[in-house]
Amino acid sequence: MITLLSRPGCHLCDDARAVVERVAADTGEPWEEKDITRDEELLREYHDHIPVTLVDGKQIDFWRVDERRLRRALADR
Repeated sequence: MITLLSRPGCHLCDDARAVVERVAADTGEPWEEKDITRDEELLREYHDHIPVTLVDGKQIDFWRVDERRLRRALADR
């Protein structure tokens, strides 16, 4: 499962979402997006580092999503 941590109005989150959507569509991997402003714990932990990309709960990237790294993380599990 790919998880994208984001918040409204974040242009980097928009870019990250496009990469995650493309990789998920290509691989058939499910994904979800979580708005950190709706969760105090996530907001405290990630407020300066969004977007954050997780694969099976493990952080892969922050600020920018590297498509190759994301694909490799999915393949290597």
